[in-house]
Amino acid sequence: MSRLAPARDLLPRRGDYDLRAPSLRADLLAGVTVGVVALPLALAFGISSGAGAAAGLITAVVAGIVAAVFGGSPVQVSGPTGAMAVVLAPIVAVHGMSSVALVSILGGVVVLAAGAARLGRLVGYLPWPVVEGFTLGIACIIFLQQIPAAVGTTAPPGRNPLLGAGSALANAGSAAGWTVATVAVVAVTMLALPKLHRGIPASLVAVVLATVGAEVTHAPVPRIGTLPSSLVPTLPHFDLGVVRDLAGAVVAVAALAAIESLLSARVAATMTRGGPPVEPTRPDRELIGQGLASIASGLFGGMPATGAIARTAVNVRSGARTRLASISHALVILAVIYAATGLVSRIPLAALAGVLLITSLRMVPLATIREVVRASRSSTVTFAVTALVTVAADLILAVEIGLLVAAFFALRHLARAARARRDTLPGPAADGDEHIAIFRFEGAMFWGASERVVTEIAAAADDVLVVILRFSRLHLLDATGAKALGETIGELEARGVMVLLKGIQDHHQHLLTTTGVLRTGSHLFTHLDDAVAHARAHVQRASAQAR
Repeated sequence: MSRLAPARDLLPRRGDYDLRAPSLRADLLAGVTVGVVALPLALAFGISSGAGAAAGLITAVVAGIVAAVFGGSPVQVSGPTGAMAVVLAPIVAVHGMSSVALVSILGGVVVLAAGAARLGRLVGYLPWPVVEGFTLGIACIIFLQQIPAAVGTTAPPGRNPLLGAGSALANAGSAAGWTVATVAVVAVTMLALPKLHRGIPASLVAVVLATVGAEVTHAPVPRIGTLPSSLVPTLPHFDLGVVRDLAGAVVAVAALAAIESLLSARVAATMTRGGPPVEPTRPDRELIGQGLASIASGLFGGMPATGAIARTAVNVRSGARTRLASISHALVILAVIYAATGLVSRIPLAALAGVLLITSLRMVPLATIREVVRASRSSTVTFAVTALVTVAADLILAVEIGLLVAAFFALRHLARAARARRDTLPGPAADGDEHIAIFRFEGAMFWGASERVVTEIAAAADDVLVVILRFSRLHLLDATGAKALGETIGELEARGVMVLLKGIQDHHQHLLTTTGVLRTGSHLFTHLDDAVAHARAHVQRASAQAR
C-alpha cells in the first residue's frame, strides 16, 4: 500500500468535484459559456490543421472530457488549439489525414510517460521571452493561414504560411468579394459586441450572422460540409514503417502538447488567485490527463489535444470552480454533434477564418510585447528570434533556439559579473604591505569567465611576494574554473609568490581537491586576519634574507 502512495496525486479523486448548489450552478453556467465560445474555434482549428471540422469537434468533446477528469488543473479547458493546428498542417500535407489519429495516440503516449516520470515541473524553466515569442509566432502563423480562405482561394498544403498568404492574395478568386465581406462581418461583430456586454459569446454570434447572411444572399462561398452525427471509436492502422516516418512528428506534437498545456494551467492558476478557492494545479497529473486525452481523441478520429489558454481564461472568468465546468463545455459541443450537424455544415469557411483572424490578434496583447521589449535588450532579442524562427521554420526548433539565445545572454551576464576584486589589507598599514595582494572572488568561476579572471590575477601580482585569494563570496565554481585556478596558483608559486587560500566553502572543497588546487602543503585559512598575519611574517622573512 505504501508503494502506491506516491502515485495518488496523479489519479482522480472524489475531492475533484464540489456538488454543493453554489459551486454546481457556477460550473454548469461556466461550462455552457465556454462550450458556446469553443464551438466555432473547434471547427476552425480542425479545418486549419487539415484534419477537417469533424476532427476539431471530436477533439473538443472527447479530449475535453478526458482531460477534465484526469488532468491536474481544476479549471483547464482542453481541445484543439491554434498551435497544434500549426504543427499538424505540414504533417497532414506529407502523410495525409489518416496520420492525424496515429500521431495523436503516439504523442499522447509520450506525454503520458512524461507525466508518469514527473517531468511536469520542467516547464517552469522556460524563459518568459521564449514563451511570449513562441506565442507571437503561433499567432502570426494562424493569421497568415487564414488569408487564403479570407480571399476565396486555397494554399498548397505544407507551404510556408507567409508564402502561402502572399500567393493567395496574388491569385484571389472570383468569390473574393463575398469571402472578404463575410470575414468583415465576423470581425466587426467580434470587436463590437464585447464593448456592449462582455458576457455575449461574440464569436458564436458572429458566425451565426455570417451564416444567415450567406444563406439569405445565396453567397457563392465555400462551406464546412458534411459532419459526423455520432461518435464512434475507430482504431487507426498501425504500421511500423509509418510509425518510423512519423517519429519526428510525434515528438513535436508531444512536446507542444506538454508545453502548451502546462503553460495554460499555470496561467489559469494565476487567474484564480483572489477568487473562490479552487484545487491547486498538479503539473505531473496534468501531463497524464493530456496524454490520455490525446490517446482517446485519436481513437475517435480526432486530433492531439492541449490545454487551450483562451478557453481556459473564459472558463475562469465565467466563475468555474471544478472540473465539472470543463466537462459541461464538452457536453454542449456533443449536443451540437447529435442535434445540429446540418446547420453547422452550412457555416462558410470564411466565417471561421474571420474568427481565427481576430483570435490571433488577441493572443499576444500589445502591453505584453511592450513589457518584454522594455525589460532588457537580451529579452527583446530572445523574444524576436523565437517569434521569427516560429514563423519561418518550426515550432519546436523555435523553442530550442530561443532557449539557446536566452542561455547565451544568461551566461554572458554571469561571466561579466564574475571578477576577482583587489582589496586593501585590513587594519593599520605595516612595512612590506605593498608586497601583499588580496583578491576577493565574486560571482562565478566557470568556463565562460575563468580565463579572464585568472589572467587579471596573474597580471596584477607581478610585484608581490604573497597573494591571498578569498573564496567566501564565490557562488559558483566548475571544473574549468578550478583547473584554471590551479594553473594560476602553480604559475605564481613558480615565480616565487606564496599563495594563501582563505574561506573555501564546503561545497567547493571536493572539486578543488580533485583538480589539484588543494594539495599537501596548501596554505588554508578561515579568518582573513590570520592570513594577513601569515603574509606579513613571510614578507618580513623575505626582506631579512634579502638584506
